[in-house]
Amino acid sequence: FPVGAPPDPSRFPAASAAPTPRALGPPPLGPTSLVSRVETGRPSAAECPEECGVSADDVLAPLREALDACRPTVQKQVCDDIGRRLTVLGDVWSQGKLSAPVRKRMSLLVQELQQQHWDTADEIHRSLMVDHVNEVSQWLVGVKRLIAETRSLPAAEP
Repeated sequence: FPVGAPPDPSRFPAASAAPTPRALGPPPLGPTSLVSRVETGRPSAAECPEECGVSADDVLAPLREALDACRPTVQKQVCDDIGRRLTVLGDVWSQGKLSAPVRKRMSLLVQELQQQHWDTADEIHRSLMVDHVNEVSQWLVGVKRLIAETRSLPAAEP
């Protein structure tokens, strides 16, 4: 081509003959966490009614029962700290400061704790800490400690 002259389109294959790059979707996800599996098939936070069917008492009562079960074997200072953090949880819950996903996961966590599924409860705790740290940081440490102390209690006789 002379310098500055436009190229002759007849000398090149049609642009449509060249393969077009396919659009790439999102990268494949790693192992699906239990929380994701448990929440699949249920309404999303946006579809969930304000309370998501979970009351503060449904979550706090079993946590306080677990704390009471720990009192005979766990230092008073530790139990008092857990108790204070559960009070903070109750306060923020009653003030409507907890999002639906946090309320829902706390309900799941309590269910796993009651069934003595310690690893699952701990995984839900970790997911809350990672996904909602600003919302849960004041009280979730107490829940983690409660999981650990409950786990170390002597097994109940059948």
